[in-house]
Amino acid sequence: MRKAILIVPTALCLALAATAALAAGLPAVVHKAKATVHAGPDLGSEAVATLPKDATVSVAGQQGLWYQLEPAGDVPAGFVRVNELRLAQSGTSEADTLQVLLTAKSGRGRVSETAGVRGIEESDLRSADYDGGQLAAMQANRVPRDAAAGWAAAGGLEPTKIDWQGEAKPSAYEATAASAAVAEAAPKKKRGGGFGGFAKGLLGGLGGGAVGDVIGVAESAAPKSEEDLAQAELELGPLVAGRLLGARPLWDDAEAQQRVNTIGRWLASNTSRPDLPWTFAVIDSPELNAFAAPGGYVMVTRGLYTLLETDAELAAVLGHEIGHVVQRDHYEVVRQQELTASLQSLASRQVHTGGSLGESLARGFVERHGAAMLMTRLDREAEYRADAWAQLYLARAGMNPLALYGVLQKMAAVGGAGGGLAQLYSTHPAMDDRLDRIDARGYGPLEPYLAR
Repeated sequence: MRKAILIVPTALCLALAATAALAAGLPAVVHKAKATVHAGPDLGSEAVATLPKDATVSVAGQQGLWYQLEPAGDVPAGFVRVNELRLAQSGTSEADTLQVLLTAKSGRGRVSETAGVRGIEESDLRSADYDGGQLAAMQANRVPRDAAAGWAAAGGLEPTKIDWQGEAKPSAYEATAASAAVAEAAPKKKRGGGFGGFAKGLLGGLGGGAVGDVIGVAESAAPKSEEDLAQAELELGPLVAGRLLGARPLWDDAEAQQRVNTIGRWLASNTSRPDLPWTFAVIDSPELNAFAAPGGYVMVTRGLYTLLETDAELAAVLGHEIGHVVQRDHYEVVRQQELTASLQSLASRQVHTGGSLGESLARGFVERHGAAMLMTRLDREAEYRADAWAQLYLARAGMNPLALYGVLQKMAAVGGAGGGLAQLYSTHPAMDDRLDRIDARGYGPLEPYLAR
C-alpha cells in the first residue's frame, strides 16, 4: 500500500512553514559540467538558467529527484536534478538538515530524535538470542508476488525488460522449493546433500586426505550445485534474521511493515531470483542502516525508513540489499571465512554434527557469531556492484534509477560518521565514493529511464 496523503490542519501547516523558513539552506556545488535550472521540478518545464561547474548554490528543499534552489546573486529560484549537484556538509544540526530535505509527508518522529541514540553494534548482533516469535511476525508480513504486482499496476509502474551481464541465475530448486511452506523454516528435505553437499564440496579445498577420511565420502571434492547453494541460503537466512530480531525487534508500525514488504516484493520480482521467499521488515533502531541475510531477508532500520520520503527512495535502499542477496555476497563471506574454520574443527572431531551436517554447520555458525555476519565488511567492489544492481532493479520496476543517487546524497548530508551513520560507514565505502562510482560508471542501458 502506498503512503496515504496526510491532511494537516492549517495552523500546523503554518507552524511547519515557519520552522522551514528558519532552517538554513544546505550548501552545494554544481557537480556536472553544467547544471540546468528549471522553473519547476519537471524536465518539461522552462529552463531558466545554466550554472557552470563548481558554482556554489544553496538548496532550500527537495521534491522527488529535484533540489529547489534558494535565489542568490546569479542563481535564480528554480529546480535542479539531484545528480547535477553535490551536497556538502552543512554545519547545521541534523534536524535543520532533515527539515530541508524532508516534506511534511515523511520523517515521522525523525527530526526530533537525537542522532546520538545508540544504534545496533556488532556486539549486540553477536550476543542477541534468536527470537522465533519476532521472526514469525516478520514472515507473516510477507506480501505475495501478485499482490505486489497489483500495487505497482495501480500506481502506474510497469515492469521493464532490461538484460544485464553477470546477473545471477535462479535455480530450478528456487522456483519450486522456495515457496511459502518452505520459507517458514529450513527445508525439511535434503536434496542432493543440501547444505551438507555444499560442505562436502568445500572440504575438497582444505587439503584432501585427512579431512576426507573424517567425513568418509568419496564425493567430498565434487563441485557444489546451484541447488545445494540455494538450499543452504534458505537454511541460513531465517537463523540470521531471527538473531537480528533478537537484537532489535520489529518496529510497531503495521503500515510501515506492509509498505516495505509491498515495495520490496515488487522490486524483488524484477530480479533474476524472484522465487526466493522474500521477506522485508523495519526494525526498531534510530540509526541509518539496512541489512540483508541470505535467502531473501531484508531489514531496514526505523531511522533510515523515516528518512526516505518516496516509494522510489525506499525501493533504492531495498534494491541495494536485494542485490547482495541475489549475488550471494554475504553468503559468500560465510562460505569462504567461517565455514572453512568449522570444517577444520570438524576434521579434528571438535564439532558434533548429530543428524544433518548442513544444519549443524549453519546453526553452529549462528551460535558462534549470531547475526554479526550482517556487519561484515564486504569488498568495496561488492558494495559498488550492489548500487548498480539497485539502479537496474529500479528501472525494471518502472522507477527512476536516479532515486539511489538522491538517497546517497541525503544520507551524506545528514552527517559523516555521525548522524546515526557510524555503523553504516564501518561496513560501506563513503557516500561520496559511491556517488563518484555511479558518475564514473554512467547509466548505459538505463539512460532512457532517467526521465521518469
